[in-house]
Amino acid sequence: MLLEIDTVEKTYSGGPPVLQGVSLALDAGETLALTGESGSGKSTLLNLVAGLDTPDGGHVRLAGADVGALDDAGRAALRRETVGLVFQQFNLIPSLDAGANIAFQARLAGREDTSWTARLCDRLGLSGFERRYPEELSGGQQQRVAIGRALAPRPALILADEPTGNLDEETGDAVLALMLELVAETGAALLMVTHSERLAGRMERRVHLRAGRLA
Repeated sequence: MLLEIDTVEKTYSGGPPVLQGVSLALDAGETLALTGESGSGKSTLLNLVAGLDTPDGGHVRLAGADVGALDDAGRAALRRETVGLVFQQFNLIPSLDAGANIAFQARLAGREDTSWTARLCDRLGLSGFERRYPEELSGGQQQRVAIGRALAPRPALILADEPTGNLDEETGDAVLALMLELVAETGAALLMVTHSERLAGRMERRVHLRAGRLA
């Protein structure tokens, strides 16, 4: 088991609970869609798995590590070595060209592989665009760069938060299909937050959050 989320609780600033006893598991190489309405706790759960936040109760165990028990440096190291992140907003570095953006995370992890990076560019339809900066790319191309950056270190787990939310339906479908192909090729597991029932249906499993609980 790659990821185990065990009765996780999360509340912010004395407000109502965002997550209430959520438990789920993800095996290596498995794909899972996390669906739910806005405010149901989907992105919060993803942040806890990524170590960008810590639970108030319960445990998140990733690759044998209790994420909430790690200090900031430990969680940062876990993200570098184990997790690839794909966001709705792309979050590319504007001062780096597409090729450097793709290689960025692998360099941080000390696992840069120029042949794999070149292969990713080819598979992502970005060959010939490596020297273009994010502002010179279309939205679909920027999202493919973001996927390449997440996959370049060959992480065990890809976390994707509404990865096609800023794309039109046709482009989004193509981007997701490509991401699923590459995830299968690398053997990574994929946990994807989406509000789209159609996209969720492309994953091997799906779970639904409602008001902080699994429905």
